[in-house]
Amino acid sequence: MSTNKEVFLSVKNLEVSYSQARREVRAVNGVSFDVQKGKTLGLVGETGAGKTTIAKAILRILPDPPAKVKSGEIFLGGEDLLKKKEEDMLDVRGKKIAMIFQDPMTALNPLMTVGDQILEVLLLHNDYDKAAGMREAGRMLETVGIPAERYAEYPHQFSGGMKQRVVIAMALACNPELLLADEPTTALDVTIQAQVPELINDLKMKFGTSMILITHDLGVIAQTCDDVAVIYAGKIVESGTKEDVFDHPAHPYTLGLFGSLPDIDSRTSRLSPIAGMPPDPTNLPEGCSFHPRCPHATDACRKGQITSREITPGHFCACIREGGN
Repeated sequence: MSTNKEVFLSVKNLEVSYSQARREVRAVNGVSFDVQKGKTLGLVGETGAGKTTIAKAILRILPDPPAKVKSGEIFLGGEDLLKKKEEDMLDVRGKKIAMIFQDPMTALNPLMTVGDQILEVLLLHNDYDKAAGMREAGRMLETVGIPAERYAEYPHQFSGGMKQRVVIAMALACNPELLLADEPTTALDVTIQAQVPELINDLKMKFGTSMILITHDLGVIAQTCDDVAVIYAGKIVESGTKEDVFDHPAHPYTLGLFGSLPDIDSRTSRLSPIAGMPPDPTNLPEGCSFHPRCPHATDACRKGQITSREITPGHFCACIREGGN
């Protein structure tokens, strides 16, 4: 997707499936994208599109079984993560790549103080003694807006938003080169949802971290990301810079996502939701997976492979209407 020479992460033709009661759930189907150094890529799409599976495949924390990476390459700094031994991945996780999980309520250990949970990460990947590690853990709490005096408190003593700040502090404790943020605002109260993307943005700039942000919220994408990849049925249907995708959406699915949003400047009395439901991943339709829901679908959409074409420099779309598949 990227034409910038400073590509930090490169995912090529990634395919992931799950086995379920003798059926194959095709979760990710030939996904390719690049993340530039210091930039943020947003993966956006409906629930079940395969976004979280992509992130877990990068970190190699998919449950095996039932998950299986069928094919693909994931290059981080020139090394294919899928070819690394598990013991080598232990050095990658936390130190080079860290993940902010979707639900802070379950991401924290209820039996450990929040400070000790950050300390555990620091001691695992650094040469700190315990005293120095505790000071650094306290500093990380301060970095995300939590007083260091709360080091010895437990997760149940924190609100949902504060728990998410602790999870962010854990993820950034070892200054990772790549941050995977899996819907970091979904489980939070609406009054603090706007604070978390702003906090992540500030910390990302401070630490120079690259990031993949997974969300179904286009507002969070607009606030946080440099580039966008729209995911549907385990495939990227449109990708480009944030300006490309927001100002010139091309794929009918992308247009449908924007049509589902309220617009305070419009006098439209009703929203225009996308008709139908996402396809069954155990029985994906032939041709374009979106064709059963697409108002512009033709017979050509229902047959053969729909390839992604560059419609303007750096802006790609997998649709017959764009680029003449």
